[in-house]
Amino acid sequence: MRYFQPFQITAALLGLLLQAQASAASFPGGQSDNFDFRYVVNSAKEKVFPSVVFLKCLRQDMQTGNKISQEVSGSGVIISKEGEILTNWHLVDKAIQVRCLLYDGRALDAKVLGADKDTDIALLKLEVPQDSKPPLPSAALGSSAKLSEGDFVMALGAPWGLTRSVSIGIISCTKRFLPEASEYSCWLQTDAAISPGNSGGPLVNTSGEIIGINARGIMVGGDTGFAVPIDVALAVASQIRQYGKVSWTWTGLELQPLKDFNRNIYFNASEGVIVAETQPGSPARNAKLLPGDRIIKINGQTINGLTEEDLPAIRRLLGLLPKGTPAKIDLERQGEKLSLELIPAEKGMVEGEELAFPRWDLTAKAINQFDTPELFYLRPQGIFVYGVKAPGNAQMAGLLPQDIILKIDTTEINNAADISAAYKAAMDKLDTKPRVVISVMRGGMLRQIVLDFSRNFQKE
Repeated sequence: MRYFQPFQITAALLGLLLQAQASAASFPGGQSDNFDFRYVVNSAKEKVFPSVVFLKCLRQDMQTGNKISQEVSGSGVIISKEGEILTNWHLVDKAIQVRCLLYDGRALDAKVLGADKDTDIALLKLEVPQDSKPPLPSAALGSSAKLSEGDFVMALGAPWGLTRSVSIGIISCTKRFLPEASEYSCWLQTDAAISPGNSGGPLVNTSGEIIGINARGIMVGGDTGFAVPIDVALAVASQIRQYGKVSWTWTGLELQPLKDFNRNIYFNASEGVIVAETQPGSPARNAKLLPGDRIIKINGQTINGLTEEDLPAIRRLLGLLPKGTPAKIDLERQGEKLSLELIPAEKGMVEGEELAFPRWDLTAKAINQFDTPELFYLRPQGIFVYGVKAPGNAQMAGLLPQDIILKIDTTEINNAADISAAYKAAMDKLDTKPRVVISVMRGGMLRQIVLDFSRNFQKE
């Protein structure tokens, strides 16, 4: 969790109290305690609290120019008697060890079954000894589709590494579109306090059902937190169980809503979605879809992209189309109804492989069209400088993060294997030739840099 907002619940508690009092006033005598707000909160909390897990993850990070290990903490929630845990991708990304503290004090390791950057969801599995007792608790699952603005919710988790906490608030928005956060999902916005460490914990309704997975908060501007809808999280978990990852497909379609407020463009239609552009070499471009086409149906299913909040669900529908299987696209082009055949492709990795080169004091990463589109535009396949250690040989030579490495001496660098082989060859000649000439592309301009690695900063 990268953001923090102080905990304020006065308004939410007041509203819940008034709601409880109103219910109690109309209930036959003798049983009004069941409608007291304290009863509602405690009842829901007790149903879920035993399944909340405090996580400590040991992660490897290469962004500083060398491989380092760091410990981060967060939350998770057990969703099955077999010990499956839902949490956030950003918590377990590149984790080499995950330790879990359960409600009853047991400490267990967990295995990452799979994680999805696009939705910020990960599925773990507790490594439980066969003779372990008592059985694992698991939380009841609700439906985020049934939520309305104003519904009371609770955020459970381990803020700031404090192992267990509950905050209360309301659903502020059921479909908050955050374009830089996820292309496949809108978010649940809540004013329940979500602090660093709450990441991965459950957002719970007053019936004690999980309706979201806490993911992020905003530091300023009031109590504003965001959770992944549980319907999306469960769809991701299902894919991970089946494939070990989310097997997204790629169509290369860029969409525009019918009522585009941000661009002040409004199309005279009540259903469908507009094709804004198709990416070069994509299945959409191969299928001859054109900017301005209005897609009405996908495999017979009517779609409606009225506003930008509707686009993630359409992208999710496209992303889950079977790979390699033709999909029928019904559309309208300049008043004419057409049907085209689009063959979705495997999306593949959404982040490039990372490598560390200790003696050069730099780390490198593979260019990826989804992770580094600006570099992909310059060079669709290749390696770039990911991190530069300070002080270090790469820094002294003038190499910078985002430099695309084209050649090392006379060896062309196109992938991870090329740069790894070049590093090995250079290290084999360390005693006789402790320098290499690196050709890089920086901002579209070519330049050559002499990297002298005779000095060993690793031992200083």
